Amino acid sequence: MGRGKLITIEGIDGAGKSTLAYELLCEITARGGSGYPVRLLREPGGVEVSERIRTLVKDPSLAVTPRAEALLYAASRAQLVQELLAPLLSEGTLVLLDRFVDSSLAYQGAGRELGVDDVRAINRFATGGLAPDRTLLLRIDPTLGRARARERTLEPDRLEREGERFFAVIAAAYDELAREEPARIRPIDAGQAPADVLRDARAAIEDLL
Repeated sequence: MGRGKLITIEGIDGAGKSTLAYELLCEITARGGSGYPVRLLREPGGVEVSERIRTLVKDPSLAVTPRAEALLYAASRAQLVQELLAPLLSEGTLVLLDRFVDSSLAYQGAGRELGVDDVRAINRFATGGLAPDRTLLLRIDPTLGRARARERTLEPDRLEREGERFFAVIAAAYDELAREEPARIRPIDAGQAPADVLRDARAAIEDLL
């Protein structure tokens, strides 16, 4: 079997990324015929070092500077790529990944005003230039996304406590990334019924399966 496929899922908090990732995993596995074993991972996380960094960057009791935040996410990503993601792809696995480099470009590059190009550079170093085969961008009005996020029973993490403007800037940055790479990044209306979101997501990756 040749190289696997990397499908990433992006969007602001409350867009439904984790739900869609799990539903896609179930559907692809149930249907079969993709030609690939399938694995679901999340960011930051996926391996022990990255999970520990996840705990650190999400801790609302910590004051993490923007540059440190960007570097911590890149460090988590570097560990995931080398320890698990690259080996899985080399073995022919189809990987569904909840967030990847685009998250840092939108959140730290635009949201934290560090500059998309600078954040892209440190992540290119962190990942060795690994890029997704397809990215599903769940687009949702930031106000609706925030309302969904507040409905969760979990305490908001450090990033989720940011204000409305922060998430509006991030949503705009995601849209700009999609305009720059239309072949890779496929926007999906996350305000639809869940079944319709899943349908559109499946259609957007059908050629890879």
